[in-house]
Amino acid sequence: MNIEQARFNMIEQQIRPWNVGDQEVLALLALVKRENFFPENQKSLAFFDTELPLPGGAHALSPKIEAHIVQAVAAKKQETVLVIGAGSGYLAALLAHQARHVTVMEANPEIKAMAETHLRENHVTNVDVQWGDALTAKHINAFDVIVVNGSLEVLPDELQKQLTNGGRLFVIVGKAPVMEAQLITRESELFFNTINLFETSVQRLSQAAPASTFTF
Repeated sequence: MNIEQARFNMIEQQIRPWNVGDQEVLALLALVKRENFFPENQKSLAFFDTELPLPGGAHALSPKIEAHIVQAVAAKKQETVLVIGAGSGYLAALLAHQARHVTVMEANPEIKAMAETHLRENHVTNVDVQWGDALTAKHINAFDVIVVNGSLEVLPDELQKQLTNGGRLFVIVGKAPVMEAQLITRESELFFNTINLFETSVQRLSQAAPASTFTF
């Protein structure tokens, strides 16, 4: 398999046609080697338009959705990022190349260890992978960017309140078969602006409980 040709095809045939045209993002996809964030038996599949399996029944997002996330949140060099759900570590690595620091929260110890290994082996030094449930944890510091690496049936109100003013939150909300990818920007202390980016259907974030269906 010609790895570089596969990478080129991924960018030009999957990602660019899917409304990802930011040249910095496209260059980043060529720079950060996606195959290095998956085990040997999955390396040849790393460029496919599919969600590859992770430990514990979780799945990594497809390359085009990861690219769309990076383009949408547009992290800057002075900004801090919170990623909820480590995945393979690849999405955190992409964001780390743009931001000052990335904090990853992961509730599955096996996925946490795997992502840490991938980040270390690829010399990504400004990412801190922590164990815990970021949907319920209270963070002392607010973040400029928050990315939910998986879908939620309902977005917790507390999560967007952890954004700085001007901060952006990417989340995929809803139930299969149709979910909405949203970019939420904190315009002020009390006002949040939500833009629907695209429809999709991805696996629920592993640490997220389903929304309650209880009614009075």
